[in-house]
Amino acid sequence: MEQISYKESAIDERIIRAVEEMGFEKMTPIQQQAIPCFLEGKDIIGQAQTGTGKTAAFGIPVLMSVDPEIRDLQAVVLCPTRELAIQAAEEMHKFAKYLHGVKILPVYGGQDISRQIRALKGGVQIVVGTPGRVMDHMRRHTLKLDNLKMIVLDEADEMLNMGFREDIETILKETPEDRQTALFSATMPKAILDITHTYQKEDAVHVKVAQKEVTVPLISQYYYQLQSKQKEEVLSRLLDYYNPKRSLIFCNTKRMVDQLTENLKARGYNVEGLHGDLSQNQRDTVMNLFRGGRADILIATDVAARGIDVDDVEAVFNFDIPEDIEYYVHRIGRTGRAGRTGRSFTFVVGREIYKLREIERTCKTKIKEKNIPSAAEITAVKADKILNEALEIAENQDLDRMIDIIESKLESGETTSLELAAAFLKLGMGEELKDIKIEKFVPRKAGSRDRRNNDRRTGAGRSERGSSRTGSRGSYQGEKKSYGSYGDKKNRKFDRKDAQTKNYRTTRKTGELKSNRRRAKNGEAV
Repeated sequence: MEQISYKESAIDERIIRAVEEMGFEKMTPIQQQAIPCFLEGKDIIGQAQTGTGKTAAFGIPVLMSVDPEIRDLQAVVLCPTRELAIQAAEEMHKFAKYLHGVKILPVYGGQDISRQIRALKGGVQIVVGTPGRVMDHMRRHTLKLDNLKMIVLDEADEMLNMGFREDIETILKETPEDRQTALFSATMPKAILDITHTYQKEDAVHVKVAQKEVTVPLISQYYYQLQSKQKEEVLSRLLDYYNPKRSLIFCNTKRMVDQLTENLKARGYNVEGLHGDLSQNQRDTVMNLFRGGRADILIATDVAARGIDVDDVEAVFNFDIPEDIEYYVHRIGRTGRAGRTGRSFTFVVGREIYKLREIERTCKTKIKEKNIPSAAEITAVKADKILNEALEIAENQDLDRMIDIIESKLESGETTSLELAAAFLKLGMGEELKDIKIEKFVPRKAGSRDRRNNDRRTGAGRSERGSSRTGSRGSYQGEKKSYGSYGDKKNRKFDRKDAQTKNYRTTRKTGELKSNRRRAKNGEAV
């Protein structure tokens, strides 16, 4: 699909001006498909992942649908988490920069409800909120839906996963029948389709961003094969080697988020952790630290990361390979935004390589294998970083007092200036690194009949297993009678024949002995 510019669309010129100031010129595929349908007044079923520009796809039409002269509520956007609600409201505020009189209010749990009630009484045209808090305001009659023109369900699949279906349906039932309804979801399970059939018009338009359009070409995707116990050390080395300005690290469990956060802090990294067990105040604090640049690294679970929308994330690390392929797309979509380049690194342990191949097939992408940087490469990068920081201090700060101290030390003759500088560098570098040895898992080729062939390549073959039982069996490796080595077919054929003949003779001999004993017992001739 050929991209068109915002200027070529029917979008309000004041919104276009705000969007262009944000640095965007071309519409994304989901915006290109959804916005014209919105402006025609049709219901929308949008299938798109995070990072595709869907907030603008519904946010811009919502802003264009409201009348700033009317101070009643005219549009509601439902989001699964407080972070997503805040994020969507902030984006819409940016789009509405030159739209005077339009008020947007985020409502969510964990915030003083009395503040929200006061704001609603002051007149708000657009509410962006979580289903639970919207329901709360409906029960208090502080949020009235009588004049509602449009309702949007963002991340609908996630809202259902979090148990909001009943709340969503209750809200939809209370809205006017002639409203415009839009639903956005990364996936389309049956529960989502049930909602669309029940609460949307029959002529609802289904717009979809294909997987190949979701995986952004500007993201360089890599993976490393390693062992579980090596993950933390490899992660530290990659952070030192690539030195990204801002990084996201994804773990599959809350426990791993806490553990990794604690361990990286102990290593001296400026890192914070985010997951669902944190209180709202703690989550707000962590996100403010990350957004404000006071934390360079954020470690998160997939659900907690739903509300993260920071444009200058340079690298995403999949510390644990995601259980769901959809999550992989969500994760790497956090980098390479707004026309910037980005990198994603995935750690693969053993048979997880098969999961990685499935991700490649489903997402129609290529994830390249990389070798872990050597100790020498990382040492050179760290040294260069420390020296550059020292040079910057030398250029911008007053060092007269420090120079006097150094000169007095040099006059003692105990050391030279070069030795002293090298010692300071060593002090900043920490312990000397050694290369990490990786034992890679070698996948068995499709159609392979002998698993032992794979064992032999990975160092766990027949000879090792045999030598643990007897000293002689290990010496069979590579000889004609080595069945695990795919030797000469003719030799194996004769070996099988010999074995069959031997078994036959043994069986016959045993049978004869038993027969002779029986005859002797009965007094018969043997």
